[in-house]
Amino acid sequence: MTHTGGAGGPAGATVALYTHAACLDHDPGPGHPERIARLETVLDALAPAAFPSLQRREAPRASRAQLARVHARHHIDGIVEHGPLHYWRMLDADTLMSPGSVEAALRAAGAVCAAVDAVVAGEVQRAFCAVRPPGHHATRDSAMGFCLFNNIAVGAAQALAEHALERVAIVDFDVHHGNGTQDIFWREPRVLYASSHQSPLYPGTGASEETGVGNIVNAPLPPEAGSAGFRAAFEQVLLPELDAFAPQLVLISAGFDAHRLDPLANLNLEAADYGWVTRQLVELARRHAGGRVVSSLEGGYSLDALRQSSAAHVAALLG
Repeated sequence: MTHTGGAGGPAGATVALYTHAACLDHDPGPGHPERIARLETVLDALAPAAFPSLQRREAPRASRAQLARVHARHHIDGIVEHGPLHYWRMLDADTLMSPGSVEAALRAAGAVCAAVDAVVAGEVQRAFCAVRPPGHHATRDSAMGFCLFNNIAVGAAQALAEHALERVAIVDFDVHHGNGTQDIFWREPRVLYASSHQSPLYPGTGASEETGVGNIVNAPLPPEAGSAGFRAAFEQVLLPELDAFAPQLVLISAGFDAHRLDPLANLNLEAADYGWVTRQLVELARRHAGGRVVSSLEGGYSLDALRQSSAAHVAALLG
């Protein structure tokens, strides 16, 4: 794994940016919202000229053993061994694979594992994984909702298995509920899954009554809840539960599709809301986890919103 760059400056944290060129080779087809330009836009927004202190690291491939901690073997085989050689393979109504998708998916999950390893080892304080395809809809045994492997879940399992952490929090502010992450950790008390999301909206899960073994906290928001509703959900519901859990590591499913410009939803957030919530989570990590945060890109389908929001998010990670 190669890396370049320096620390975040005297007042800032050391933050690594994990990505890989292969993530630009996943092509779900013409007109698909989860297009290659999404990641190109994020990487442009986080370019060295704008963020000179980011350590830039190449994402490794996730191993089968890492994937198998959260995914059924038949699902892994179905993705890795049956990727299309030409054109597209449709997995569900909106989830497609192209010839470059297998490598992209392995690098996306591998990025989060590598970021977890680096943050827990103290090489860097925080990390952002600029990767695609996204992951939080992928369940233990199926791809769905543009997602092939559940990148953030693979990373959480890495923290539990390789670093013997006992309390890992996953905070998901994508506008769509992360049904896959909830499914994978439904009976895992070492992982707290905390989600804000628009409801009703795809995939139809995420009611406040869905609590797992007391480790699932959902804060569904009505359409057009806006900044006030979003911030209240965190201040009144999610952050108190996260504080009580006292995580040793904070993971973020960073979807930017709750932005007012996004075409797939209408929660109507601003880029400043992503900066605000990231600062809250950094403070939470400082209180309980030695400042350790790993974030991974999920949704976000307006290029303008992605540019503004990813920059606000990473600036807040840098502190």
